[in-house]
Amino acid sequence: MKTAVVYDWIDKWGGVERVLLTMAKMFPRADFYTSYYDPETASWAKNLNIKTSFIQKLPNFIKKNRILSLPFYPYAFESFNFSDYELVISVSSSFAKSVITKPHTLHLCYLLTPTRYFWLDTETYLNSPLKQLGKIRLKKYQDWDYVAAQRPDRIISISKTVQERTKKFYKRASEVVYPPFDVEYWEKINHKMPAAGQKASKFFLVVSRLEPYKKVDLVINVFNKLKEKLIIVGKGTQMSKLRKLAGHNIEFFSDLSDGELAKLYMSACALIMPQEEEFGYVSLEAQLLGCPVIAFGKGGATETVQDGKTGIFFDHQTVKALTGAVARFAKIEYNLKKSAIEYGKISVERFSLTRFENMFKAFVS
Repeated sequence: MKTAVVYDWIDKWGGVERVLLTMAKMFPRADFYTSYYDPETASWAKNLNIKTSFIQKLPNFIKKNRILSLPFYPYAFESFNFSDYELVISVSSSFAKSVITKPHTLHLCYLLTPTRYFWLDTETYLNSPLKQLGKIRLKKYQDWDYVAAQRPDRIISISKTVQERTKKFYKRASEVVYPPFDVEYWEKINHKMPAAGQKASKFFLVVSRLEPYKKVDLVINVFNKLKEKLIIVGKGTQMSKLRKLAGHNIEFFSDLSDGELAKLYMSACALIMPQEEEFGYVSLEAQLLGCPVIAFGKGGATETVQDGKTGIFFDHQTVKALTGAVARFAKIEYNLKKSAIEYGKISVERFSLTRFENMFKAFVS
């Protein structure tokens, strides 16, 4: 089948981008469509056949700013012509699902989440430059997004959490296919690593995009008080703000190789995930490498982390709740670390690459 894969924007690296590379292997002759492509920040995509929208030609200060470019995205994706394709797969957390296809074309949407800043974190984003849009404008975007979500022939949600949101906001049923986790790849990295336990100092770890909904500021506020060492790995629009907020016990890293990241997982006391995730890819990396997870007990983390075996949860996104979780972790650290090493691989094998490929291809055949 002549296939097109559509993604919101190709300008970074993360868990979702690993899904795109899996799609490229599954459909080796597929064309990739996106609003715009940045070859410097998304070098992983250099071998893909990428077709961009008119946004690619806009000045950098517009196309690289999600707020300034917001009004253009609906037009960008609706302008693509998929008449020659038999299969279109939109991988979307916002606009890619809005593409328009002919009746003879099968459109599958692999939904990462209903658009966060329209439905889930409106207050967070309305306290940003998006506030200028006003609530009336936001309602128009919500109406458009709802209509756009009716266009795919079928929606496949990345988790039960997203499945519930899809039903709530888009009034559509969907089936769950968890994102692929390449166990073999991370196992090879694991075997190349020296034995853990040779760390110079005790530290906790955050691996995340530095965006408002990720709640990294919550972890910083907690560790500013605890004075324990914290390492934050990631990039995003909140980088400057978070650096200013952080005390001297907190370090920032970005653009690490998977090998360098693996060393941190293996040496850290625990990975901290304060956000409500749709899935939580980094929790799988941590678990496979024997790193326990301290996660907010809502959303995708509850589907990936095994409470008491590979991690623990806290109930509220507050300084008090997370501080309490870190204290609780300290009392069981030795046993939980041992348990994470024992059950980590078993836990992540539920999300294997082979399982994803078989389940996804069933929707195409």
